[in-house]
Amino acid sequence: MYKRIILAYDGSSSGQQALLSIKDLAHWERPKLTLVAVAPPLEMDLGAVEMGYLGSTSNVAIEDKLKEQLRKGVKALRSMGFEADGEILKGEVIKEITSYASNQRADLIVVGHKHESSLLRRWWSGSTAKSLVEEAPCNVLIVVYK
Repeated sequence: MYKRIILAYDGSSSGQQALLSIKDLAHWERPKLTLVAVAPPLEMDLGAVEMGYLGSTSNVAIEDKLKEQLRKGVKALRSMGFEADGEILKGEVIKEITSYASNQRADLIVVGHKHESSLLRRWWSGSTAKSLVEEAPCNVLIVVYK
């Protein structure tokens, strides 16, 4: 069924929950898993800050943090018996994930999502998961973290 799965991964609690939920796919045909993290573009602007990137952190520091998170995530997936690798993408989150999934001919994108408690926080944070569903070239599995 799903032979190529992309897991959008940022090391957050919801991302960790999505990664751990992958073990439930054990009865599937052992798909190839790729963890992807998206680093901000070289020039950070207000849009990058709104996407959750910290303006006071250098791109090199962000990429180093993402590399370490991917290393740990790939190690966890491999310990579950999956064939897995990691990939850092650069640019706008939705565009990069959907483009990568399309280029890799992915069957499924998995993303974690945390419910926000207040209306203001929901409005301000937007929803990567909702936007991803609208743009994805394949099925999307949203793992909800409460």
